[in-house]
Formats: sequence, structure tokens, C-alpha cells
Amino acid sequence: MALSKEEKAKIIKKFAKNEKDCGSAEVQIAILTHEINELTRHMQEHTHDYHSKRGLLMKVGRRRKLLNYLKENDVVSYREIIKKLDLRK
Repeated sequence: MALSKEEKAKIIKKFAKNEKDCGSAEVQIAILTHEINELTRHMQEHTHDYHSKRGLLMKVGRRRKLLNYLKENDVVSYREIIKKLDLRK
């Protein structure tokens, strides 16, 4: 269920602004989205796993805060990441 180094490196390479970027809001949102999707699949199978459900809700909240930050500071990047990750609208 954890994100492997290869998967994480692939996500970072896809969403990074430059080759040394690994902690920008866009990269963090992409990593959280991947983890949320994995946990969602897990929760569909194991509905009574409340510890994982709490972790999922924490990740969703963290992604929501990062998206709000991005929306306030860089609307173009916000719209781009929403479209790439197919989150809403």
C-alpha cells in the first residue's frame, strides 16, 4: 500500500517544475492524490478498517489545504493540476 520509490520518482518527474523540484505544492498534491486513490481502493474492500479510514481522511484534508494554497497564490497552476489529476469541474 505504500508508495514505492520508483512510483514516487515518476510522479515527481511528471509534476515537477524543474529537475530539482521535489516539494512544490503541485508535486505534493500529485503524490497525495496517488495515495488517496490507493487507500480508496483498499477501503472499498475493507470497509471496517477504521485506522486506514482516518489516514485517508487526513490525506484528503492535507490535499485540500494544499489546493486552497495553490488557488490563492497561483490560479493557473491550480487549474492545470485539477485538469491533469482529474479532480473536479
